[in-house]
Amino acid sequence: MSANNASKKTAREAWVAIPSEAEVRAHLPQGRVYPYDFGFLPAMGRLLRTHPRIGRAFQTLMNEIMWTPESCLSRGEREMIAAVAAAAQDCHY
Repeated sequence: MSANNASKKTAREAWVAIPSEAEVRAHLPQGRVYPYDFGFLPAMGRLLRTHPRIGRAFQTLMNEIMWTPESCLSRGEREMIAAVAAAAQDCHY
């Protein structure tokens, strides 16, 4: 086996402990209505909570892209773009 192949085999993915759904729900404001309610908390949102500075910046960006009333795109069009971008990255959200 070449050195290049050996390094590919031993390369490890990053591992981050994300908070459980119960831990996140314990910190959510009671009675607040969220624009997306899947009946569960997606792992991506829980992952972003492990990095508060980055998570807040990402959430601010997402809110601006998806919810700003000044957009010339409808919500459905923005959702479709997000779905296509996610699919192109092999993301199943």
